[in-house]
Amino acid sequence: MMKYRSLFPVFGFVAGIIFTMLIFLSYSSESLVKTVKFFDLPQQIKSVNLDREFDFAGEPVPINEDTRERLDRELSVNAYWQSTTLLNLKMSNKHFPVVERILKENGIPEDFKYLAVAESGLRNLTSSASAKGYWQFMKVAAGEMGLEINDDVDERMHIEKSTLAAAKYIKQLYRRFGTWTNVAGAYNVGPTSFARTLNEQKENTYYDINVNDETSRYVFRVIAIKEIVKNPGDFGYYLEDQHKYTINANLKTIKITSTISDLAEFAHNNGTTYRLLKYYNPWLINKKLTVAPGKEYEIRIPG
Repeated sequence: MMKYRSLFPVFGFVAGIIFTMLIFLSYSSESLVKTVKFFDLPQQIKSVNLDREFDFAGEPVPINEDTRERLDRELSVNAYWQSTTLLNLKMSNKHFPVVERILKENGIPEDFKYLAVAESGLRNLTSSASAKGYWQFMKVAAGEMGLEINDDVDERMHIEKSTLAAAKYIKQLYRRFGTWTNVAGAYNVGPTSFARTLNEQKENTYYDINVNDETSRYVFRVIAIKEIVKNPGDFGYYLEDQHKYTINANLKTIKITSTISDLAEFAHNNGTTYRLLKYYNPWLINKKLTVAPGKEYEIRIPG
């Protein structure tokens, strides 16, 4: 009996350790559950449905294993690129009416308006290669299409004039490459490079050539933007009218026929600010505006 009594302290010590471990495990499990719940994000991530026909400017996208993956990639990236896509939707409401009108007047398919979204998000950006404006024209190409660029003016950042230049350029590319899809591909990589690639690979369509990653994705990105902008609700985007950007309906136009030496003073003399003058006329890139004899500019300011 004494033999078993001598074991009681040992049993008590072991029982104490086990009890302490159970308490610790219980606390740890509760903490773990809380941690898991903290990262339990209330979201649904779904794959984009590709079971339908897609086209660009009325030209069907040929679906095979390669093109299906390229299209899926761009639809997925843009559908879940929420902040950029949301802003694209807002800017489209502002600028598409002007772009659509000019494209239509020049016989260009309406789908080309989505190129401007792909190029710049309908903003006056400057690329690392120094392409500028809504349509991302390089300086030489812009000059060839009739856009004025000097120390005071850069018409690549004029929505109407740059869109008209883009329409002329697109027409030129269509005469050379024969399909609107090829035109979009050539717009991205440049006509010389595009023509050389077609020739070297003995192909005649954008979808069949092996090109750099950016150009390989480009037309599919344009198509993805088109699908989302046309059907935002299908991709989970909901905008009320008051959240969309618009053009100020109360702008007035001032014809300028002589040099303005100080645009800030000009703005204040016309009841606005230098900031708003540049906002409504982003093509004015200096603090002054030099006007050559016989030249005329139109400046828009709040009425």
